[in-house]
Amino acid sequence: MHNPYSEFDETNIRDYLVSRGILADATRATATALAWGVSNVVIRIDSLDRPDFVVKQSRPQLRTKADWFSRPDRIFREVDVMRALSSRLPPGTIPQIEFEDRSQYLFAMEAVPADHRVWKGELLAGTIDLSLAEHLGAILAEIHQSTAGCQNLREQLGNRAVFDELRLDPFYRYLQRMHPCLAPTLGELIDETLSKSLCVVHADFSPKNILLHDKGLTLVDFETGHFGDPAFDLGFFLSHLLLKGVGRPQWSREFVLLAKRFWDRYTQGRRFDDRVDETHDLSSDFTRRSLRHLSACLLARVDGKSPVDYLADGPQKEFIRRWSIDNLLSDARRANDECDFHRYVDEFSRRLATSGL
Repeated sequence: MHNPYSEFDETNIRDYLVSRGILADATRATATALAWGVSNVVIRIDSLDRPDFVVKQSRPQLRTKADWFSRPDRIFREVDVMRALSSRLPPGTIPQIEFEDRSQYLFAMEAVPADHRVWKGELLAGTIDLSLAEHLGAILAEIHQSTAGCQNLREQLGNRAVFDELRLDPFYRYLQRMHPCLAPTLGELIDETLSKSLCVVHADFSPKNILLHDKGLTLVDFETGHFGDPAFDLGFFLSHLLLKGVGRPQWSREFVLLAKRFWDRYTQGRRFDDRVDETHDLSSDFTRRSLRHLSACLLARVDGKSPVDYLADGPQKEFIRRWSIDNLLSDARRANDECDFHRYVDEFSRRLATSGL
């Protein structure tokens, strides 16, 4: 019996799979560790005897400089979210589950083609495809739209403990300690987020979790998924595009255009039914919440527990700090006044262009 907290790696995973009857012969398979995030062990298995697949096992302690822990059974929330969404999105968008082992806190899913590209890498290299941003806006809108008001999913995915452990605490509460001037505003944002129970929220919808290949694209990493406020997904995803515009200032205008195309396509596709409780369709309130999350996520990826790896210390990070703090404080003063997304990113772009970065 394996210890559930003994991490598997390339050296021992094949013997485990043989013991489970998944592989017939360990010598006819290769195991390769994949660099997917900080919270899990992810190993690709290429076998001569069966289709390739990926094994994912959750870590109780994440690989960050600051101490960061999360319950290992979050892996089963990921499985639940993947199964809930697989029938709602085009085939291949969500990997099919191959098997799961609850005693080992792992599951396996079908593998994407070995020559896939991670969208994060494409963006940082300057390969910017506006149609892809539009396609992703449509996908996220469908996730939110197709699950809106679903009582079964609200009951199944309503617990937000893992979302709190992996997002709210290391992002927003950590920032409250780093920037005391923002503590009241971020506290309100946390309470507001937890008060919304509208649809399935991915909560890790980002370029590193979008895999591109000849058959299209595949989404991965659903462990933070829950039934909550879709505005978080908008702020989280868009922060990655604007951050890359700062990290790669030669393409900053292209990244802003990506963000606009994504937002516009999302807003075309997301139309909640009037019968969904607490929903204000695409009102100023939804835009305001999305922009608050956008500002907070920008700052969290500089001063939170998991900073991005492509911003230079000094002027680039300081630009994000100034922008985010100013917007969070001014938004708190504006209260519920309408906030326009295009106006927000246009001003971001203007300030970036005149910053000298």
